[in-house]
Amino acid sequence: MDLSELAELREEYTYAGLDEADLAPDPVEQFRRWFAEWRPVAVGDPNAMVVATATPEGRPSVRTVLLRGLDERGFVFFSNHESRKGRELAANPQVALLFPWHPLGRQVVVDGVAERLEDEAADAYWATRPRGSQIAALASPQSRPVPDRATLERRWAGIDAAHAGRPIPRPSHWGGIRVVHHRVEFWQGREHRMHDRLVYHRDPQAPTGWRVERLGP
Repeated sequence: MDLSELAELREEYTYAGLDEADLAPDPVEQFRRWFAEWRPVAVGDPNAMVVATATPEGRPSVRTVLLRGLDERGFVFFSNHESRKGRELAANPQVALLFPWHPLGRQVVVDGVAERLEDEAADAYWATRPRGSQIAALASPQSRPVPDRATLERRWAGIDAAHAGRPIPRPSHWGGIRVVHHRVEFWQGREHRMHDRLVYHRDPQAPTGWRVERLGP
């Protein structure tokens, strides 16, 4: 595939705009408004988001996970703390999230700092997971090499048999991550690439605790 082929893949955005007067007082409420419009047209998991992390030296990595909680404290997902993202967040808690809602011509970008969720909240969510997913969290040495698929399946079967008829305990290396947001950008595609980009910045001096600015597209 060459550049001429890619140049032909162009969509003209014809969506309604996003004005400052349309915004909710805070980014969490604005996110909820947009998510309510996104969920009915979503392809796949409506709560899928891209999580970008980096090492202390600045080497980035990225992957898709599922948003599992949201309130004024931040955006929550769950993970193996010994995975690549878990190790990177422990060493460098700066993190970015991206919600790519292409069918609506929208994106939401979140910048924040990661912190581990309280054990009680992690236990409560763990209890809602399907048993097979719980077993997988114990069976998989996430982000580390394994000899083959059969090895993983044997580990899964062994853990299942060892806990037959009993609940699967949450392993200490598995839990929640809360991204405490300090910047949230709402991006709305517009005609002629004159997109709307409105950004909330945390500002203790602002009446709502948030300052909004418009960025050039």
